[in-house]
Formats: sequence, C-alpha cells, structure tokens
Amino acid sequence: MSHSPPPSNKNNNNRPRPLSLPDVWFKDQDLKHVIFKMQLKSLSATASASTSPSDSPCERNKKISLQSLTVGPPAPDYTSLISNELLLRVFSKLPISQHVPNSLVCKRWLYLHGRLVQSLKVVDWSFVESGRVFIRFPNLNDIDLLRACIRAPRNSGIVVTDNKSLSVHVDDTRLSLANGLFIDQNDDVLPYGSVDSGLELLAKNYPNLRRIAVIGVSEHGLLSVADECRTLQELELHCCGDFSLKGISRCQNLQVVKLIGCVDGFYNSVISDIGLTILAQGCRRLVKLELCGCEGSYDGIKAIGQCCQMLEELTLRDHRMDGGWLAALSFCGNLKTLKLQSCKGIDLSPGPREHLGSCLAIEELHLQRCHMKDKEGVEALFFVCENVREIVLQNCWRLEDEVFGLASICRRVKCLSLEGCSLLTTGGLESVILSWNELQRLRVVSCNKIKDVEVSSALASLFCVLKELKWRPDSRSLLASVLEGTGVGRKGGWLFKGLKV
Repeated sequence: MSHSPPPSNKNNNNRPRPLSLPDVWFKDQDLKHVIFKMQLKSLSATASASTSPSDSPCERNKKISLQSLTVGPPAPDYTSLISNELLLRVFSKLPISQHVPNSLVCKRWLYLHGRLVQSLKVVDWSFVESGRVFIRFPNLNDIDLLRACIRAPRNSGIVVTDNKSLSVHVDDTRLSLANGLFIDQNDDVLPYGSVDSGLELLAKNYPNLRRIAVIGVSEHGLLSVADECRTLQELELHCCGDFSLKGISRCQNLQVVKLIGCVDGFYNSVISDIGLTILAQGCRRLVKLELCGCEGSYDGIKAIGQCCQMLEELTLRDHRMDGGWLAALSFCGNLKTLKLQSCKGIDLSPGPREHLGSCLAIEELHLQRCHMKDKEGVEALFFVCENVREIVLQNCWRLEDEVFGLASICRRVKCLSLEGCSLLTTGGLESVILSWNELQRLRVVSCNKIKDVEVSSALASLFCVLKELKWRPDSRSLLASVLEGTGVGRKGGWLFKGLKV
C-alpha cells in the first residue's frame, strides 16, 4: 500500500512556520517535564515501598517528605524569562522592608537589589577602600560614613549614643579613660589621609551624591567632593576644625549643613567664628543650618545672617556661644524656625533691649531640654522672637511660672505646646495664655503641677473657643474625658491630626 504525500501549503510556499516563544520553550522543556514526572512516579513508588503498614500516618509522611528533599531536579525558574528592567520595576513597587529578603532569593535578585538602594550607612571602611561598595550599590545618592570612620570593637555589647546622631560600640577599657572620652581622636578616628582618599573615590564613582555624613575630613577631601558632586545638597560633618570648612566654598548647591564640633564624652573639636564665617561666605544658598557643640559669638552669627539670606531654619544644640550672640539674629531676615536643644544657657550677656533687634519673619520657636535658669537670656530670646506664631517647650529645666511669664511679650502666638514642664503651675499657664488673643491650639502633656481642679472659669472659657486642644497634664487628669463629646477644642470645623481632646 502506497502513502500519498501530504498536501502542499501554497500560502507559505512550503516554507516552515517560524517558531514562537511558547514553541521554543516547550520544545526545550518537554523532555525535562517527562523525565521529571517519571522521577516523581519512581519517587512515589520508592516511598511506598519503604513505608510499612505498621507505620503511623505521621511517620509515613515524614519518610516521604525526607526522600522528596533529596531526590528530584529543582523547579524551573520562570523569572529568567523576565528582563532586568521589568524586574526592577516590580521590585521598586514593593515595600522597602521586603527588599532585603528578596535579595536572598538568588544571585540575580541580589544584583538587582543593589541597583535599587540609594541610601546606605557604611560600618566597615574597607568596604569603601576596596571598591566593593561601587559594585554592590552603583546608584547611591546618600551615604553615611560615621560608623565606618571610627575604629570600634564590632563584637562589643556596649553601645554609646549621643542623642541618636552618633552611636559607637565601646569595650570596658574605654569606660575608664583618663580624658573622659569614649573616642580618642588620635587612635579611634581614621586619619585625615584615609578619609580624604575614601571621599575622592566616592566622589568619582557617585557624581550624583546629594548627602554625605563623615567624621574627620580635611579641606582636601571636601574639595574633591565639591568638584565632582555638583548636586550635593546636604552635608553632615563631625569632628572637623575651622579651616576644614574651606572645602565647602565650592559646593554651590549646598542647602543643608550640620556641623558637630565638641560632643561631651565623644570628642573635642573647635568650630569658632572663623569657621562660621568661612561657611557663611562659601554656602550662600543655605536653607537649614544646625550647629552642635560649636563655639562662636555675635560675629559668627552675623556673618551667617548677612551672607546666607535664604536661611529659614537655624538649630543650636549644646552651643558654646559667647554672650551677646542673640543680637545677631536680627540679621537673619528670612529665618522662620529657631531651635535650641540641650543648651546649658541661652545667652549669658544679651545686652540692652535697644541693641537686640528682632526677627520679623520668625514663626516657630522650639526649646528642647534647655536650662531656663538664665532669666535675662530667656527674656532676650522672647524679645527677639516677639512675632513668633508657635512656641514649643519640651522637657526644659527650671521652667517656672516667673520664667514662663516672660513669654507674654509674644502677643501673636497661635500655637503653644508644653511637655515635661514639671515646675509650671496652672496659674502660671493661665497668666500667659489669657493674654494671647490669637491663640488657637494648646497642647499640655506631662506637666504634673497643672491640675484640673485649678482650672478657672476664664481658662475654661478659653478652652471653648480653641480650634484644637490636647490636655494631658498628668495621669490623673479627668478633664479630657469630661470634655470629650462636648465640642470643646473643635471650633472652626477642622482638626490637626494627632491632637484631640
């Protein structure tokens, strides 16, 4: 019997049809699937033969599961069909908390995870010197080198922290140092040459850096960053001297600077009026400036006010300013927020009122963990900030009724927040806020001498016209529960999130 040939296909002129992606996939994989199924059947038969009727169901399942872990090929990786660009788009939509677990799946996902990371805190300086950081994370724009610049024992269980800005591991030998410092600048901090060379490598490989935090850098290292990283906007410098700040002069787009000079228990470095003047003349686009443990006086603050005309926020933490520096704040024409944190004094010699001036644009005044025993300095501060709209007093020492009464000069206050003011009484609070005709928001938390029973009718009437009220002076306060549902603190038809009666 003869077989007739198959009919020819005239439409494609006997040319074979090109294979599509499913054809290619199944052509290469069909034999593997058959072999895999045969192995599964063999595994099932082997498992059935190895189990005995006397075995319990748990033991039988345990034997089968153990054998399934040691026999059979791995499951096919279907993500290999997806391009790197598409996977990166998928990973970028996931929460940041899932990035690290995803990077442990395989080498390819680890490689892609490094392309997503833009902010990094380095703890080992060799990671920078060896160049591994550039291969692992090629797209960084924010790098923190604080812990990497300090030689500290990694296996120590003792961690010393300075107000969350710096944390180092120390051993028991550091707890008994004669100089009283946990960090020895000569032995524990990397030398200037090493830090400068590391910054040069970072600047060449990351020209798009926007933020750098570093300890013990010199002028040469900062100049290399300024020349390569034209878009640098934020800089945090620890343990550097006045003349190291010369390198900042070329950072044309720098907007946020944090200078940490002397930190009790950690290191002693001096930033004086010389450094503040260098900074002011070089960084004229500053918007936020934070000075921690810095020395200075009227001249340094005046230079900042005159040169940095875009400055909107100034923070002084544990300052060591000479007397009379408050008068220089009047040169900060666009200053909107002034923060004093952990200051042992405000201004020991502010001078007469006619020489103080005032900050007309200021809107917010924050005092946190400050000593308020200096009445003359506190009065000068309120006088300079007499146009302030918001006052925040948090855990301030020696804030008594007489000291708080000095704030009555600020007639335009709309928001007052008190927290941890243990010496302030109900009468002291009432004597000030009743004179503020524009007050709209009031927050009183953990002020134990302010009592519900001492609230007068005038103060209660003020509560009724406030747009926002949070009243938690102590754990025994019942006023909040009594006022709940009465509408007090809700006049005006709007609320700020997190603040309620």
